[in-house]
Amino acid sequence: MKPAVVSAAVMAVVAAALVSAPVAAAAQDAAQPDAAPAGKTAKTARAHASARPQPVVIPEEFAPPQEAYASFPESAAAAAPARPSACQLRLAKLAVFQALGTLVGPGECGATDAVLLQTIILANDAKIAVTPPATLRCPMAEQIANWVRDDISPSLVQFGPPLRGLDNFDSYECRGRNRVRAAQLSEHGRADALDVRDFKLADGRELGLADVNVDKDWREKIRASACARFSTVLGPGSDGYHEEHIHLDLAERHNGYKLCEWDVREPPRPAEAQTQAQPSSDEASAQDEESAAIPPDEVPLPRRRPLAANLPANGAAKKIERN
Repeated sequence: MKPAVVSAAVMAVVAAALVSAPVAAAAQDAAQPDAAPAGKTAKTARAHASARPQPVVIPEEFAPPQEAYASFPESAAAAAPARPSACQLRLAKLAVFQALGTLVGPGECGATDAVLLQTIILANDAKIAVTPPATLRCPMAEQIANWVRDDISPSLVQFGPPLRGLDNFDSYECRGRNRVRAAQLSEHGRADALDVRDFKLADGRELGLADVNVDKDWREKIRASACARFSTVLGPGSDGYHEEHIHLDLAERHNGYKLCEWDVREPPRPAEAQTQAQPSSDEASAQDEESAAIPPDEVPLPRRRPLAANLPANGAAKKIERN
């Protein structure tokens, strides 16, 4: 190789080294952002580095999946009160209640848009107490309020005193049907059912829906109105579990099928009437003896009367007559 060519190659290598030196120094400075500025001691540099927050590294095996972060509510949204539903806006015109939001229970139990129904307000602003307050889905509470306002209260005019209370026998409860273990979940577990035992009047009287001593025609009207409004109506004669109260719910079934099983029974006959209708054992045995057929050859013949010629003297005859 010629000397001129060698010198030119050496000059090119030296120029490349001079150009890359500042770039390498800049890269080193960028890789060490916490290096102490010139003129400061090492102690000041360490204090400056510790003042910056250090990132928290969560091991991958303990870190939740990315979907979990999306489910965490924001602080502002969690602090803001839930807006009333359309059902609650309608119910506010019919009743006094407390919004409960979403109920979460074990298994399949729970409900959305739940309320605590406390009082039903009639058209004349009279208040009907629900005792104890019933925990229900808002649509069920709305149907109960309309039933009491439009059907129950007007039907009680014949009794005189106005309506003042509804006896809540059971509302939301996480259990199987009829409290049978391992049975299908009851509508009570979905806050979609209410058991009603009786209605209370202003004079203190209680009109039991399953009470046979209460006016039967009135109970027939209540039965017809309940079966028209609710999906399920169970009462006396249904399954043996509803002999003393009426079960109401809004269960959804195929093709809107409804179930209405409630026998409006009459009171039994008085004991005196039963006694008169059924003869005693002695009377029955006597009637059986009289009704038994007697053969003709066993029928006793009447006694013959004595002839006048065979009678003794008058005194003797009188003595026989006295005996």
